[in-house]
Amino acid sequence: MSTPYPFTAIVGQDDLRLGLLLNAVSPAVGGVLVRGEKGTAKSTAVRALAALMPEVPVVAGCRFSCDPGAPDPACPDGPHEAGTGVSRAARTVELPVGASEDRLVGALDIERALSEGVKAFEPGLLADAHRGILYVDEVNLLHDHLVDLLLDAAAMGASYVEREGVSVRHAARFLLVGTMNPEEGELRPQLLDRFGLTVEVAASRETDLRVEVVRRRLAYDDDPAGFAARWADEEAALRERITAARALLPRVVLGDGVLRQIAATCAAFEVDGMRADIVMARTATALAAWAGRDEVVADDVRQAALLALPHRRRRNPFDAPGLDEDTLDDALRDAAGDEDEDGDDDPDGGGPGGGVPPQGGGTDDGGADRAGSDEGGPATPGREESGSGDAPAPGGGGEQQPVRAGEPFRTKMLSVPGLGEGAAGRRSRARTEHGRTTGSRRPEGALTKLHLAATVQAAAPHQRARGRAGRGLVVRRDDLRQATREGREGNLVLFVVDASGSMAARQRMSAVKGAVMSLLLDAYQRRDKVGLVTFRGKDAEVALPPTSSVDAAAARLETLPTGGRTPLAAGLLKAHDVLRVERLRDPSRRALLVVVTDGRATGGVDPVALAARAGRLHASEGTASVVVDCESGIVRLGLAAQLARDLGGSAVTLDELRADSIAGLVKDITAAGRAA
Repeated sequence: MSTPYPFTAIVGQDDLRLGLLLNAVSPAVGGVLVRGEKGTAKSTAVRALAALMPEVPVVAGCRFSCDPGAPDPACPDGPHEAGTGVSRAARTVELPVGASEDRLVGALDIERALSEGVKAFEPGLLADAHRGILYVDEVNLLHDHLVDLLLDAAAMGASYVEREGVSVRHAARFLLVGTMNPEEGELRPQLLDRFGLTVEVAASRETDLRVEVVRRRLAYDDDPAGFAARWADEEAALRERITAARALLPRVVLGDGVLRQIAATCAAFEVDGMRADIVMARTATALAAWAGRDEVVADDVRQAALLALPHRRRRNPFDAPGLDEDTLDDALRDAAGDEDEDGDDDPDGGGPGGGVPPQGGGTDDGGADRAGSDEGGPATPGREESGSGDAPAPGGGGEQQPVRAGEPFRTKMLSVPGLGEGAAGRRSRARTEHGRTTGSRRPEGALTKLHLAATVQAAAPHQRARGRAGRGLVVRRDDLRQATREGREGNLVLFVVDASGSMAARQRMSAVKGAVMSLLLDAYQRRDKVGLVTFRGKDAEVALPPTSSVDAAAARLETLPTGGRTPLAAGLLKAHDVLRVERLRDPSRRALLVVVTDGRATGGVDPVALAARAGRLHASEGTASVVVDCESGIVRLGLAAQLARDLGGSAVTLDELRADSIAGLVKDITAAGRAA
């Protein structure tokens, strides 16, 4: 077994270390989500925490780590008699991004359940993580249904596995830690809310700290055991402090005045629901225990807010997680003032102020598990209009400053025709593990979704030959049938945006950007990957390679300059190159090409004919496409509609794109285009 990097040897990263330690003191806080750029010690810190956790007493031979002092009466390996057990180190269980549902929650042997009436259960990762740490790296890339199962188990402290009326339940209480790089996509706000705390990490820009990080990492790589031995005393002291804080935690007093401050803070930031209040209360209590105090004070409330509220302020993918500390201080002062007016004692005896380093300030890299450091994630798109002056005449003019996007709106549904087999999502029809049952087939490998009626039908003719004597059905492996299901998949939505002079009129470009922003929001909700190709002047460029980060695409769009000629063919050919590469990287993910233009091609020899040929190239490969027609005015040339026919897709105006418009939009894009 390899020697983990010592937790106390990590340089800086105060918020990351504090968030992990608070959950070690009080797992009821609800876990921690660590957001940050690559190479910032996220994985190193999580793995190092396991070495600090106290040993766990377990029932000998129990696969579910039951506590011998209070064994779970519903344990599938039980019942256990209370008594002495054996001690082992707390486990750190890692959930891989590509894990199946059965790997996470466990699997029932359906054949034995039907033929013998027994619950033969193979535990999953949730059982392995019970009373330990469950670590999910790149949690934002995990399928939504797995994240839902994971967070449900974390909230209830138990895992339920059900297959065709046969169910198994076992305890699953663990410290949940998720890490993610926002550049690779965001979690839905509903899932963000389920994590107790969140911390932002970034590499330090201070030379001395970076030097110390490298020095320690090189020393560890040269001699892991020797390096760990040099930090053994600090590790032992921190382990004892965790144990002492756990013992003190039940005696910590959470006074009414502090509760009022917590409620006032959550109300001031308009967080949804009551989970934030509860998490803040638990976090503040853990902070007091960590500091060795038996009473929560205002400093604890302030620090708890900085850890528990930022991710709950995020309403859509274009919002940056964060907290206005001036607003926080005002809310705490107002709540303290109200308490004084009521004649109650102020529990902290002073004004609010963070005794612990606040979140988001001065985070440093330490013990990074990957060398180097890149720049942080994309900035959240601003909403202030940049530049001034009139746009150039259509078809020409120099580069214009970016304009702000119009207000996003709910768009009509755009989908890829046919039946795919891509990653789970919410856009196009696909064969999936979840969804409505459409038929049955013989299982290929392990049976995951039983089609009960088809299984019984297959077994019924053979009962006499198999010597059936009782009421039970004699089922064999050949009788089992896997249910085939149809659900929805996520697609690659590749935007090709005309940024030429013909689109540069301010009001018009603002509306165009607003439409693309709306489509990006729709892609975020439907769990798509997105890419952005723009064309203007003499050429086209890939403004954003395909990614799961919709807010990265929004940031690129907001800063998009306009002006110059309209090399439409270049934009389509650049999109063709992007799609060709993506088909090799991810052949199961189908693409939807969204071309945003007025169809006016200029520059070069016969640009309209070149654009038509590029469009037919996409059509020949069966790429689903839609053209968002941005042409305006009384006189319309209909060039965008002609481009849609060349692409084998359909055209829709900006007005028709709105979900509440009276104009109909055909969902099957390719079929509609060919019919036209």
